[in-house]
Amino acid sequence: MKSRKLSRKRSRTAIVAATAATVVVGVGFAANWSAGAAVVDDPTVNAATKATFQKLADAVFTDRTQALVDGATKKQTASRFSGDVRLSGTQSREENSALTQLRGRQERIAKAGETYSAGSTRVTLDATRVTGRTAKADVTETTTLTYAKATGKEPKTTGFQAHHELTFKADQQGTWQLTGIADTDNGGLAVNTLSKPSVKAPTTADDGNTTPDAPRAAITRNPVAVPKNLTGGTYDYTAMAAYAEKYVYNYNPDYPNYNGHADGGDCTNFVSQSLKAGGWKHVPGYVYDYTKWFGNADIQSDSFVGVNEWSWFAQNSKRTTPLANVYQAEVGDVIQMDFDRDGAKDHTMIVTYKANGVPYVTYHSTNTYRRSLASIIASYPNAYYYAYRT
Repeated sequence: MKSRKLSRKRSRTAIVAATAATVVVGVGFAANWSAGAAVVDDPTVNAATKATFQKLADAVFTDRTQALVDGATKKQTASRFSGDVRLSGTQSREENSALTQLRGRQERIAKAGETYSAGSTRVTLDATRVTGRTAKADVTETTTLTYAKATGKEPKTTGFQAHHELTFKADQQGTWQLTGIADTDNGGLAVNTLSKPSVKAPTTADDGNTTPDAPRAAITRNPVAVPKNLTGGTYDYTAMAAYAEKYVYNYNPDYPNYNGHADGGDCTNFVSQSLKAGGWKHVPGYVYDYTKWFGNADIQSDSFVGVNEWSWFAQNSKRTTPLANVYQAEVGDVIQMDFDRDGAKDHTMIVTYKANGVPYVTYHSTNTYRRSLASIIASYPNAYYYAYRT
């Protein structure tokens, strides 16, 4: 009994014991992983444990990214898994299912004429919290995908930055296991995520005005072109695109950040900032009046930050005209999505590049750089789309 008491006392001072474990993860291969940070009682998260959490997260999200890369094999993927990490059996099966779904997405994107020749993922650990035998870890995933058929005109890469919360639980032996992954960005529009996009409740104006309804845009390829004067006009579309690409990952501190906000994400706030950078002027007034539009560090109108309110302002003010097809969009134009077809728009993006008839959009929540519209439509073919010529 004395030795048992001594063992308990030592465990409370966070003495770490390594426990070997063999689990099946990723694409279905077996890997011998040492689960660092094994404690019998009162499990703690020290520096070594945090490093373990980060390694596991990096391996999982790298595997998801590689599922989208054309020609990636199980052997190539398996070689990346090493280090002191462990998944629970349930989470291992969920990851296998996720990879199967992502390969299906890769095939749909390829049919749309797009493939990725390489992918890289880096994960950083932002914070950890421990409650009893459960640990929560907040991580940031930064991923870059290389377009396989990039020419002199097409962008070379696309990328995104996503945030996740990982749940770890200590088993009876005190060994930490990853038991859950949750996306914490509003939107859920990373190319390698399978979580359902956030859907907002229908919005109604309370200012007595009749809300204009934007016409839906077709998503068929190669429509009749609708040329746009990108220089010498009222607005600077190059400045709009440059602003969006500058602040896609590092938010402009001169504006509030609504990513993770209870009332919605940062997508429309980000697009409004980009439009403002290109010459859109404030229309001061009551914040709830969608015929007004303004935003700075201290106050923003609903039309500046709200998906539907922005659409109502854009149409009412005549600052935009509808496009019949999303592929007609040019740099500086805006595209919105209604994920569940309920009439309330859920997401706003701005075109920052176009090549070979394909617009590439940049957006927040999840922070994404130059994702092709073909990829988005292949991933969300049942959504409604709306296109605005700015």
